[in-house]
Amino acid sequence: MNTIKQKLALVPNKPGCYLMKNKDGVIIYVGKAKKLKNRLSSYFRGTHTGKTAKLVSEIVDFEYVVVGSETESFILEINLIKEHDPKYNILLRDDKSYPYIELTNEKVPRLLVVRSLNKRKNKSRLYGPYPNVVAARNTVNLLNRMYPLRKCKTYNKRPCLYYHIGQCLGYCSNQIEESTIAQMEHDIIQFLKGDHTLITKKIKEEMYQESEKMNFEKAKELKDLLDYIEITLTKQKVEIQDDIDRDLFGYYVDRGYLSVQAFFIRGGKILERHSHIFPLIDEVEEELTRYIASFYDKNFLLPKELLVPQIVDETLLESFLSIPVKKPVKGVKFKLIEMANKNAEIALNEEFELIQKDEQRTVNANEELRDILHLDKLDRIELFDNSHLFGTFSVSGMVVFVNGKPSKNDYRKFKITGNSNDEYAMMQEVTYRRYFRVLKDGLTPPDLIIVDGGVGQIHVVRDVIKSLGMHIMVVGLKKNDKHATSSLLAFDPIEEIEIDKKSNLFYYLERMQDEVHNFTIHYHKQIRSKGSLESILDHVEGIGSVRKKELLKKYKTITKLKQLSIEELKSILPDKTANHLYQFLQNYEKE
Repeated sequence: MNTIKQKLALVPNKPGCYLMKNKDGVIIYVGKAKKLKNRLSSYFRGTHTGKTAKLVSEIVDFEYVVVGSETESFILEINLIKEHDPKYNILLRDDKSYPYIELTNEKVPRLLVVRSLNKRKNKSRLYGPYPNVVAARNTVNLLNRMYPLRKCKTYNKRPCLYYHIGQCLGYCSNQIEESTIAQMEHDIIQFLKGDHTLITKKIKEEMYQESEKMNFEKAKELKDLLDYIEITLTKQKVEIQDDIDRDLFGYYVDRGYLSVQAFFIRGGKILERHSHIFPLIDEVEEELTRYIASFYDKNFLLPKELLVPQIVDETLLESFLSIPVKKPVKGVKFKLIEMANKNAEIALNEEFELIQKDEQRTVNANEELRDILHLDKLDRIELFDNSHLFGTFSVSGMVVFVNGKPSKNDYRKFKITGNSNDEYAMMQEVTYRRYFRVLKDGLTPPDLIIVDGGVGQIHVVRDVIKSLGMHIMVVGLKKNDKHATSSLLAFDPIEEIEIDKKSNLFYYLERMQDEVHNFTIHYHKQIRSKGSLESILDHVEGIGSVRKKELLKKYKTITKLKQLSIEELKSILPDKTANHLYQFLQNYEKE
């Protein structure tokens, strides 16, 4: 702390960014300030609560970067957060993304449901966001039914089924007037912008025609389409008398949490809303402004206009996003901000109890585990499990929990290359490969390794870690006769630590064990599904090249061979070989 005080004395009161570090030199928080000295000093005086107190307890050092303006510090802050992914900065990596509908910019366009907006070269023909992928697909199906656009990714040599059911004009074999295609595009774009009058009129006309022909079943289908448009696609109308695409944000703060609500207004209607609640660490205005700026990095199209509360720094957002940002103080737009604020309050009040329970079952349980194991910190846990079938199709899986929650982008799969009949050899191979790579590539090492096995596997992994010159605690999860988690194996010499079956820690350990087991089994099934009958016969003792060739010629598929009884197999194979093959086939589709 003396070092921090000495450094604080040298910090200037100028705009810039600061980077907080823990005892391992890892950056755990990035922030910005108009006056660096004042802001940094505030962390080390007075008392703090919640996540801020937890952050301060881990800070042992800091760095800072002085810049020329607050705008520069804001841009630098966003970039540093992306680069370092600090533990205490809230990012949108786990946040919800929404589907959009794309009308492709081709000679004969297609309608697609897309999510990866950053990969689209032309974003001017993207419409949305939609509440979910089902709503987006239903809308695409509706438009495809009403307007016979191209459905094929590449042109076929002759008309396909869509042509014969009237949902394509057969562009692969027929010459279609450009004006016909242009009119369809115009109608579709109007619809996607929120004007449903053209399609509604078209459906009504067709419905009356079918009704007059006494084709009541067809008329009923068209009536259902009308109902879908009126109930599902007609959103809440707002009083703004224009069709400008705009987003607006509201917020609410209580009990150490910040609740944010975003509303997407398209064609004068509220198309969808987005909600997010997270712990408050920085000043409210800093957190909210940063959140809004980061929001549009996560597959969201920028609107033509952004409406924000008074607390937000609109100048910073305008310079960062390059769109108009307004803070309404009266009128319809101000009422919309108030509505978003109210919704943020309702969301926090409704979800606070669930948030607290989730915190107890993740972050608090993780802290309890840290205390039991006497670790200085427990930010990252890596867990391993193996799976094989009689020594074949052998794989291992690794899952990662960061700050009490699964970090799915860090999960890894391993194909075993060595002795796959030996569980210990499998664990030795996969952990050596993993942590040699961690050292070689400078990856973040875990604070704890958990193996889904007993004492033998713990010793194997500990030997691997020691051979690499690393210092990482290795523990195991013991199972009872019912294959359920029963206790924790830790320390040296190894002790069996009983865990209360009703505790959050037990739930946490069980969840991690289930996660690594399911991830590994899923990968094992993927590998097995790719295995042919030929590869299976290669692994059965007693079947050589001649017998394999005969079996392949006669039965061809795994399914046909599995239908044989043990007596039928013994009639074509020696008893011992038949038993081996029968047992292998019976276990082939099981876990």
